[in-house]
Amino acid sequence: QVQLVESGGGLVQAGDSLRLSCAASGRTFSSLEMGWFRQAPGQEREFVAGCSRSGGYTYYADSVKGRFTISRDNAKNTVYLQMNSLKPEDTAVYFCAAGFMVIADRRGDYWGQGTQVTVSS
Repeated sequence: QVQLVESGGGLVQAGDSLRLSCAASGRTFSSLEMGWFRQAPGQEREFVAGCSRSGGYTYYADSVKGRFTISRDNAKNTVYLQMNSLKPEDTAVYFCAAGFMVIADRRGDYWGQGTQVTVSS
């Protein structure tokens, strides 16, 4: 079992930056791929970014490529999502996910509770 706790969400203006963090406990963190997903009101949850177990391989949705960066610190059992040049359409609840095929399958086996990101125009 893995417990995930996100933090760092908030209300910002378009063009601003935010960094989300996700602290993991339980199963060995470094054995899992990590990812970030988001869900806007009335929409399905969508994949945002994922990283491999070592963090050496990352993958992004086209909508955030070049603006968002996922990284992980296995010594701290934490994954981050640096979000730059935020747009109103980035407004959503952001979820941290852990699993064995997060990148390939775009799904997580374990989920955090989510953190709200709101970008005003």
